[in-house]
Amino acid sequence: MEFRLTDEQEQLRRTVREFAEAEIRPHVMEWDEAAHFPDSLGPQLAELGLLGIIFAEQYGGAGLGYLEYSIAIEELARVDPSVALMVAAHNSLCTNHIYKFGTEEQRQKYVVPLAQGKKLGCWSLTEPEAGSDAGGTRTTAVRQGNGWVLNGSKTFTTNGHHADVCVAMAVTDAAKGHHGISAFILERGTPGFRPGKKENKLGMRASATSEVIFEDCRLPAENLLGREGQGFVNSLQVLDGGRISIAALGVGIAQGAFDVSLRYAKERKQFGKPIASFQAIQWKLATMKTEIEAARWLTYEAAYLADQHRPHTKESSMAKLYAGEVAVRAGSEAVQIHGGYGFIKDYPAEKFYRDAKLCTIGEGTSEIQRLVISRQLLGKVQEKP
Repeated sequence: MEFRLTDEQEQLRRTVREFAEAEIRPHVMEWDEAAHFPDSLGPQLAELGLLGIIFAEQYGGAGLGYLEYSIAIEELARVDPSVALMVAAHNSLCTNHIYKFGTEEQRQKYVVPLAQGKKLGCWSLTEPEAGSDAGGTRTTAVRQGNGWVLNGSKTFTTNGHHADVCVAMAVTDAAKGHHGISAFILERGTPGFRPGKKENKLGMRASATSEVIFEDCRLPAENLLGREGQGFVNSLQVLDGGRISIAALGVGIAQGAFDVSLRYAKERKQFGKPIASFQAIQWKLATMKTEIEAARWLTYEAAYLADQHRPHTKESSMAKLYAGEVAVRAGSEAVQIHGGYGFIKDYPAEKFYRDAKLCTIGEGTSEIQRLVISRQLLGKVQEKP
C-alpha cells in the first residue's frame, strides 16, 4: 500500500506553504487583534485557485480533488487558521451546495463567479434555537405568487458579514419535519436580507462569524436550491465534505502548534541545556507528532473516498472528530512547552490554543460526530418498549 503523495500534490503543498509564510504570517496577530480579514487577500487566494479548488474547470474551478483541497487547507491553517476557515466555508459549504444540487442555470450564475473568487460565499444552517438539532429550524419560507418570502435569522455564519452569496435553509412545510426544510440562494443587496451582529470570538478572530437576518425577504422561484423539502437532507450530504475540510483545518493547527513547539524546545535553555533534552518535553513532542500523523491520514482517507465518489460519512466524521481533538491537545501542549511565554501573545502558541477549540464544535460537535459514527456502525437500533 502506497501512502506517498504525487509530485503534483507535493508541489501544491510547497506553493500554498510559501504563500502562507510570505503573505499571511507577517500579519497574523494584527488581523487577530483587529478581528479583521483584509479584502486584499481574497484576490490572492483566488489567483492560486484556492477559492474554487474542488470544482470543475468548466465552472471556473481548479479541477482538483478533496485530497488536494485538504493539503491546501492544512497549509493555510498551519499559519493562520482564520484564513483556512474562510476558504473552507466558501468552498465546502456555500459553493459546494450549489454545485451539487443546483440547476445548470444556478451553477453558471453562482458557482462560476464563486469558484473564480470574484464573489465570496457563506452558508447558513444554525439558528439560536437550532444548533446540533438543525431540525429545530424556525426561519420560514412562504410561497407568495411565483416566489418565496423568507423571515427569520441565522447565527454563527462564517463569512456572513462579507459574503456576496448566501445559501440558507428555511422551513417550507412544518408538518413534514426534516423533510419540510428547503434551501435558498440569496445575494447581497436583496431587500430584507442583511448581516446582523458580528460575533466577538475566542479564536479564529480574523474570520468573520455573524448573524444573517431575513425580514420579508422576497426571492424569485428560481432561487430555490434543489428540490423543495430536500434542503436539510442535502445539507447533511454537504456536511460530509465540510467535515473533511474541518479535519484538515485541525491537522494544520496541530502541525503549526507542533512546529513552533519543536523550534522553541531546541532554543529555550533551562538548567544549562535546551529543554528539548528533558524527557518530559521529548515525550510531549513524540505524542504530538504521532497523533498529528494519525489525524492526517484519517483525513486523507476520507478525502480519497470523496474523490472516488464512494460513501464517506463515517470516515469524514472520524477524521473530523479525531483531528479536532488532536488540535486541541496539540494547542494545549504547545502552551505548556512554552511555559509562561505560551501565555502571552508575543509567541504563537496561545493563538493555536484559542483557534483549535472551534474544530471540536464547528460542522457538528465532537459529540455529534460520535453519534454519526455510531449510527454508521450500528444502523438504526430499535428501542424496546
